[in-house]
Amino acid sequence: MSAPQTTPGRGTGLDARRVPRELHPVAWWLWAIGLIVAVNRTTNPLLLLLTLSVLGFVVASRRGSAPWARAFRYYLMLAGFVIVLRLLFRTVFPSGVTPTDHILFRLPRIPTPSWYRGVQIGGPVTLEATLSASVDGLRLGTMLCCIGAANALANPKRALRVLPGALYELGMAVAVAVTLAPQLIESVQRVARARRLRGGAGRRVHALRSIVVPVLADALERALMLAAAMDSRGYGRSGDASPRARRVTGGLMLAGLIGLCLGAYGLLDATVPRVLGAPVLLAGAAVCCAGLALGGRRVRRTRYRPDPWRGPEWTVALCGIASAVLLYVSAGYSAAAVDPTFYPLRFPPLPALPAIAILIAAIPALAAPPPIRSRRHTTAPDAGTEPSPRTELVA
Repeated sequence: MSAPQTTPGRGTGLDARRVPRELHPVAWWLWAIGLIVAVNRTTNPLLLLLTLSVLGFVVASRRGSAPWARAFRYYLMLAGFVIVLRLLFRTVFPSGVTPTDHILFRLPRIPTPSWYRGVQIGGPVTLEATLSASVDGLRLGTMLCCIGAANALANPKRALRVLPGALYELGMAVAVAVTLAPQLIESVQRVARARRLRGGAGRRVHALRSIVVPVLADALERALMLAAAMDSRGYGRSGDASPRARRVTGGLMLAGLIGLCLGAYGLLDATVPRVLGAPVLLAGAAVCCAGLALGGRRVRRTRYRPDPWRGPEWTVALCGIASAVLLYVSAGYSAAAVDPTFYPLRFPPLPALPAIAILIAAIPALAAPPPIRSRRHTTAPDAGTEPSPRTELVA
């Protein structure tokens, strides 16, 4: 009798309890939102680069094989474009120069009319202003990468299951918009691969038409298939609700959103009365919940095999929330450490507690269950048998 064979990800002990599965999408989004809040609280380039490293480590460890899972590198390219654009604007529209600044070069100054006073085009470009613009662009690019990490790790189609019934149609539109870029990237890669297999030309300019036309045809075909699928499932139907109920629902949602906007403005602006802060925000949230509850009655949805919320989901969500809380409280470290200045020019410090808060966000790379990936491998053949490849779900 031959010994029992084991496959990767299906062993005994800890591996047997860590079956490959998709994590709840809300857990990944809570983790990403927590990192966005943490990044928004700092302009320290060391902390921002540490956040990018954590994002890359988690995405590389826990992304699956879906088309949207390969989109994180394009968000990195978008972050690089944001940094370059921020540097370009600071170079063309420089700020004032102090005697202690280090001037890199000078651009020809363009005179501006009197009604355009206060904006300077051209002039001296300093090292301090260049570093400050780079950090500003790096912070915005890191926020975009947080969103890209959530898009690469969370299944946008599964996220529709947790939305309230009143927001199902809006969630479907958001899911289609989120998956548009990965699908276009997949189409471009597939067409380019087919051209190489047919012996097509290299990366010449005239080859652009032979790539764009099939990609557009593929996008049109996907749009028609999506429209047919949505129509067959009754997407956009009004249900059994009366026009009066729909008007009441719309009015409640509009009033709730106005209350949320006014409450957020009251919390951010210290000059407005306090009554426009938390009380209006809570009232707007209550009105929105009432509108969602009333609107959800006219949408009847069934759920097949709902996504579970277990220990790994709690761990991933709490790691992102912990990073946000530790950087938002501003206790245990100096505010100048997370918001360093380049005037005068000096190397920024690396505060210990904010760095630990960012590193906490890397725990999901180990705490989350292994992703579902399809991989072909060859088993060890017995004597006198031919090896046969088979497809396994492995970590």
